Amino acid sequence: MLASTTTTNPIWMPGGDELAYLGPLWALVATVVAVLLGALAVGRNWRVSAGIATFGGLLTAWLAYRGFSQAGFTNWAGMTPSAPAAPMLVADQFSYCFIFLISVFMVLVTGMWWLGQNAGLPEHLTRKQDSTEFFVLFVGSAFGMSLMVSTTNLLMIILAVEMASLPSYGITAFRKKHNLAAEASLKYVLFGAITSAIMIYGASLLYGQYHTLDLAAIGRQIAAETGQSGPTVLMGVSLVAFMSGIAFKVSAVPFHFWCPDVFEGASIEITTWLSVASKAAGLGLMLRVIAVLTCNLSSPDTLEYVSLAIAVMAAITCTWGNISAFRQTNLKRLLAFSSIAHAGYMLMAVAIIWHPEFGQTDMPAHPSFSALVFYITVYLMMNLGAFGVIALVYWSTGKETIDAFNGLARRSLPLTIAMVVFLFSLVGLPPMGGFFAKWWLLYALWEGNVVWLILVAVFNTLISLYYYARIARAMIFTDDGQPTVHAPISGQAAVTVCAILVLLTGTLSAGWLKDFSDNRSRGLYAIVRPVNQEPTANDQLDNDGSEEKIAEFSPDGGSEFE
Repeated sequence: MLASTTTTNPIWMPGGDELAYLGPLWALVATVVAVLLGALAVGRNWRVSAGIATFGGLLTAWLAYRGFSQAGFTNWAGMTPSAPAAPMLVADQFSYCFIFLISVFMVLVTGMWWLGQNAGLPEHLTRKQDSTEFFVLFVGSAFGMSLMVSTTNLLMIILAVEMASLPSYGITAFRKKHNLAAEASLKYVLFGAITSAIMIYGASLLYGQYHTLDLAAIGRQIAAETGQSGPTVLMGVSLVAFMSGIAFKVSAVPFHFWCPDVFEGASIEITTWLSVASKAAGLGLMLRVIAVLTCNLSSPDTLEYVSLAIAVMAAITCTWGNISAFRQTNLKRLLAFSSIAHAGYMLMAVAIIWHPEFGQTDMPAHPSFSALVFYITVYLMMNLGAFGVIALVYWSTGKETIDAFNGLARRSLPLTIAMVVFLFSLVGLPPMGGFFAKWWLLYALWEGNVVWLILVAVFNTLISLYYYARIARAMIFTDDGQPTVHAPISGQAAVTVCAILVLLTGTLSAGWLKDFSDNRSRGLYAIVRPVNQEPTANDQLDNDGSEEKIAEFSPDGGSEFE
């Protein structure tokens, strides 16, 4: 959907449709403002701050869900001051899906934070007095992650990554008197600053070489360039440098070093948040960037080069994560390496480059896009549940190591059953949701003729069984006489619900979730007309937004309007 502007307007203003399409982003901004105004009106009340954040997250999720029925499968909607150019912000099925998942997860993590305030922890660990600042940063990071999946503009991508990263640095160190938290935040900041600098350098090279911030236009120029003389060294260096910032958010090797220390030092709810939301946003952005840059490429050699580079990174990432998790005794650190491994699995979906069927209005869902949406949805539930059990045990025992789970089957049977479900789902065993998540991933790899990646994924699944089974063994077969775990009923109910959902996505609801994933992954390849094509009168939209034009591919790589 192009902005309703005319070339004669001296000052461009977005129309009502453009603003409405971006409703979920506005809701997150309003939530940040409401948290600040709430503190101004009633003082520092942690219940008010948490309540506003919860309501804002639910409102954002509802607006994103409502957008599922509004966004076309092949149109881009957003704000742009120039009609021939691509919009700086994008609203489509894919972005709405990721914003929906991020906002729902934000609500669930806020619920975990709420439980922690009533767990009898020391005052300096509860952060009740700093709840206003905490939720401003927390919701701010959610806004940045939502922005990451809603743009294909170089400048907006950089701003979105920084908007997601800077608040994350702050909430990581919110346990001010905790040495590990301070150390983790410092490492996070330093590593993030380095990767951001490299990313900005890569973006500057791309802009200097192609003279546009629009990734779709850059992709068309790369296609023309590679069709004539093949890929250049400068193009490769600029793309690798630019993608390093996104790989940092995903925790892909070799940009993963921050992850274990941050997960161990941050509070349990922030560890849970970063383990899923950061990776989901990074993977969504990476998939969109790769799709836009390569959709016009006609050179098989170039496509194979791009696919191979991402595939090798994915294989190394999941293998390194699984092997590094073997010797971990701290469960938060163990699940940090586990999250790196799962990021590697999900990167395998990004490695499958696909040419869309040009000129087709109802574009089919590509298996890799659908597999990624399915995987992230299941991963959200099983990781939330696993960290929830760790939090409940930690709040009761003060320990987050494997030996804190010794004899948990006797000390708290409901938590044991739920944790076993999460662990085996993380492995990918049936009938858990994790099984179908990996099944559809392997199917996508098979469709993409990347058989060697299937072997890597299966091999890593087998070796991951060892360290997940260590936790199950400690809970069931190693009992050192520790006292009963006194977990609140609400906490036990929450992890039980997560366990039920994980089971349902592996049995009764697997087909529904696959259909949902297919519908959310359509139209990712739709782009606007080439930048150098002058707009015509027929291309302009009515000011009231009643006339909708959908940009479609034409066989020559350009676009045409119905």
